[in-house]
Amino acid sequence: MERLIVNSYEEFASHLGEVIGTSEWLEVSQERINLFADATLDHQWIHVDPERAKVESPYKSTIAHGYLTLSLLPHLWQEIIQVNNVKMLVNYGMDQMKFGQPVLSGQRVRLVASLHDISNIRGICKAQIKFSLEIEGEKKKALDGLATFLYYFS
Repeated sequence: MERLIVNSYEEFASHLGEVIGTSEWLEVSQERINLFADATLDHQWIHVDPERAKVESPYKSTIAHGYLTLSLLPHLWQEIIQVNNVKMLVNYGMDQMKFGQPVLSGQRVRLVASLHDISNIRGICKAQIKFSLEIEGEKKKALDGLATFLYYFS
């Protein structure tokens, strides 16, 4: 699916209720997991010790931190949509966020997003995006929820 290009609030609002798009698949490698562990100081063995995880983990593999999967959303969102004529974009909040299944080291994920709600509040576009982070080959999602962004159009 091609990236949606939006130039104004009106163009954005015309997609209410629609699937905005689907990102490319992104591998969650052990290197990415280790770098996230270093950045967050969360070195729990379930994330960073592949040998121990093979033996002791119910997944028989290391798994990505839940917040790592969440942190991939901005990158994947930019693959889906390009919003032009914006002075600033602010992450406003997350609602109804649920982790459905862990992402194992080496699995690939992608974002599927739709425009759930949109409003113009004193010239600021408040867009609520319903999202799912899918795991390649799995029925259950890694993550589902609603993200709210504020777009300050110029």
